Amino acid sequence: MTVELHDVTKKYGSITALDGVSLTFEVGKIYGVLGANGSGKSTLLKLIAGLAKPDHGEVTVERVPVSRRTASVVSYLSELDFFYTNFTAGQYIDFHASQFADFNLDKAIEMLAFMKLDVRKKVRTMSKGNRGRLKLVLALSREAPVVLLDEPFSGLDVMVRESIVRSLLSYVDFERQMVIMATHEIEEIEKILDEVIVIKDGKAIGREEAEDLRENGGKSVIGWLKEKHR
Repeated sequence: MTVELHDVTKKYGSITALDGVSLTFEVGKIYGVLGANGSGKSTLLKLIAGLAKPDHGEVTVERVPVSRRTASVVSYLSELDFFYTNFTAGQYIDFHASQFADFNLDKAIEMLAFMKLDVRKKVRTMSKGNRGRLKLVLALSREAPVVLLDEPFSGLDVMVRESIVRSLLSYVDFERQMVIMATHEIEEIEKILDEVIVIKDGKAIGREEAEDLRENGGKSVIGWLKEKHR
């Protein structure tokens, strides 16, 4: 399974969100798409998910142009909260299981316990952090080959981020899945990233293997990112 962007440009009115971006992603890796707010990270994920169309260029998943039907092979976590607030956590699990053939109910139940979420609690009574945990449960319980996480740790307490980041490694099947994560929360996740891509002003200005940065360059991902933004 591969995801490819070929010379992709996306505009919103007079604003260019992505500008001539060409990238390839493959199964078996966790990718960090890094950059400041407004750099184009979220637009990149929306294009891969089929939620937006490029103005120029092409986005493909396994050489098939993306569309709304791409949702069958892509699990997407939005940075925004889109919830039926009267649903309980348990009802949300049941709803997603009814909508996606690849939803793993056993994994969802295990993750709810790990995230310390009460299945009987309604979304409207949850804290922002617990809504964020529920979104992660819903996204990672699917066995889709492409998992897109847009600012997945937004609103989560710093004290619990590290344990949740580590849990990503146990809840992703790297034989069949890839994770593409757009975030500016770098410190907690850099140790699990395989590749890092920097987006600045809509352009992909750098891409490196995270391990190469550490071993050959003697740099942290944060240090490398700061260099790219000078």
